[in-house]
Amino acid sequence: MMTTLDQTGTPYRRGWFIVTLLLGTFTMSLSQSALSTAYPTLMHSFGLSADVIQWLTTGFMLVMCISMPISPWLLNNLSFPAMFTLALGMFDLGTLIIVAAPAAWGAAGFGIMMVGRILEAGGVGLLFPSYQTVLLEITPKDQRATTMGLAGLVMGSALACGPIVAGILLKMFAWQAVFIFFAVVITIVLLVARGGAIRDVLPRRQSELDWCSLVLLLGIIGLMLGIDQIGKPGVAWHWYGAGVLLSLAMLTGFTWRQFHLPQPVLELRVLLNFKYDLAILLTSLAYVALIVTTIIFPLYYQEVLHLSPFWSGLALVPGAALLSLLNPLTGRLADRLGFQPTLMLGMGLIAGGWLLAWWQVASGHLLPMIGAAMVIEGGNAFVMMPAVTLGANALPDALVAHGTAVITTFRQLIGSTGVAVMTLLLTQETQAAVHRGIALLPAAIGGYRQVCLVMLGLAGLGLLLAFGLREHRATI
Repeated sequence: MMTTLDQTGTPYRRGWFIVTLLLGTFTMSLSQSALSTAYPTLMHSFGLSADVIQWLTTGFMLVMCISMPISPWLLNNLSFPAMFTLALGMFDLGTLIIVAAPAAWGAAGFGIMMVGRILEAGGVGLLFPSYQTVLLEITPKDQRATTMGLAGLVMGSALACGPIVAGILLKMFAWQAVFIFFAVVITIVLLVARGGAIRDVLPRRQSELDWCSLVLLLGIIGLMLGIDQIGKPGVAWHWYGAGVLLSLAMLTGFTWRQFHLPQPVLELRVLLNFKYDLAILLTSLAYVALIVTTIIFPLYYQEVLHLSPFWSGLALVPGAALLSLLNPLTGRLADRLGFQPTLMLGMGLIAGGWLLAWWQVASGHLLPMIGAAMVIEGGNAFVMMPAVTLGANALPDALVAHGTAVITTFRQLIGSTGVAVMTLLLTQETQAAVHRGIALLPAAIGGYRQVCLVMLGLAGLGLLLAFGLREHRATI
């Protein structure tokens, strides 16, 4: 493996560094996709409803989105081995707390489990932007897309393997086995990292932490909670609406403060770069397509094709596997041919996948819909990581950490909004058709077709944005 120098001038194995980094990231990502498989078991064990258990995901997303913007400050003020240890240590401690949560205590035991889940989310939120920053920093610019393609392979594999790993463990053992598996792997990664595999590879630019900015950043919680309520019946919008307005005011204050602080927590001036903004839009549109696929397609399989939750989840595996396999190839393609043709091909595939889904949704056949999902997720491989690389290449090296944190946070927010809006559209279209006297099944099919049309329009917008891309380097 290639040997290079860290910040102290000491040689280290770059290959082992990347493997250790991606193994930790893979395990954390695996824990996200695996958890949904365990929901029925957890509901039975704790004696709680699906709405309560769902907070293991909702709460996780909220904390993760808050911790992501803090990662650039930590990268600039801690050595990377220290930050890596912090992120994995938080995840490991949280996982052990989850394992120890007594299911017999019911809601109280679930509360203990949520404490562990919050710690897990904090670790994931710190590491996800940081690992991308490190990979971009230690890789020459003409090889960045290939390296990020490898990262995409790891993340896509976690998406595909998570439900399978959890399903196997739950079939053989109690629910705690899923989390014990994560704890064991993360502990091994921590020991390898502390043994010298993870080195100090980033220059530091130390600054004071602005606590006021952190308080204002909590506005993300209110905003995402409001987004999560879109389309749900019986929502007290006079409270949620006030919370969203307060959250928007807090985030406005956070934005204003970052532009006026001499050393901001999160350098939002990256948003003044047009090519970087284009990268945010492209990766966010691709992410919306990916997340909506993983939510809407299983609903279609269960409601229209009457598949079990297990088989509807298994039907997503081919698309996730294709996404994993294509990521390294699309990275090399972007390095060789440029970003514009790669991104246009990706958005074209995403548009084609949604067109195929719109055409086949009324057929009632499983295989064409699996094929449509595969085309959409395959297209994502040509957009997601190449767009992140495009955004990083458009920024000075000193702002790459801030750029990856901003793009990752925006992607999560836009993805959550996209899922909420598409779910609302599906519900409203179906209910409106039923009120017009149409039977429930044809009404639901009409709702799914409307979702496909809107997603097709968003993919078309992405195709136009990619077409307008110019391959020169931009500056702040």
